[in-house]
Amino acid sequence: MNLDLQDLSGTFSVTDIVIAMSLSFILSTMIGYVYRATHRNVSYSQSYVQTLVIVGMIVALIMLVVGSNLARAFSLVGALSVVRFRNAIKETRDVGFIFLVMGIGMAAGARFYTLAAVAGVAICLIIFVMHKFNWFHLDVQRQVVKVQVPAGDDYSEGIRDVLIRYTSEFELVSTETIRGGALTEVFYTVRMKKGTEPGELVAALQERTSGQRVTVLTGYDQTDL
Repeated sequence: MNLDLQDLSGTFSVTDIVIAMSLSFILSTMIGYVYRATHRNVSYSQSYVQTLVIVGMIVALIMLVVGSNLARAFSLVGALSVVRFRNAIKETRDVGFIFLVMGIGMAAGARFYTLAAVAGVAICLIIFVMHKFNWFHLDVQRQVVKVQVPAGDDYSEGIRDVLIRYTSEFELVSTETIRGGALTEVFYTVRMKKGTEPGELVAALQERTSGQRVTVLTGYDQTDL
């Protein structure tokens, strides 16, 4: 019985396996900690970060198996094509981290160890810099205005006049009937003029809509009369 792994694989040794898997694990774990440290929203998922580490190591394993053998590469593509992922990615940034661990895993599995280490560290540093200095931030605060008016009457001109006076820009989002068709509810996204308070906008709109309910949503604050 031949127990020589070198002869069985023909492309990698036990040392290659240990180095590739260990390096992909270390770098993928580092990327996971970077993701956790730079995550801003409330959609953080421990399972997603663990998946990053797993994906990095699996890709390294696949690259070791494939090596330079085209037949193996096509066989793996066919085998993996049956896998279906149903979980939607919540943020576009998360996709970038998936590609990052895949790239690191590919480099480690292809035995480009220096490339994997240098690229992993460099990209993580760039991510930290972008997070620290808040690159590409656009400080544009928008509000959502919800106006209810009696059905059958045209209040659009009056509402537009108020929005022109109190906002620098606005856009109609949707119009729908509520309460069995007795009322029409109109949604706008607006950017309020500097120095304008939400309460002023609410009061002005109520004057034009016969005192019907008006709601202004500003981030986490809500003015509702």
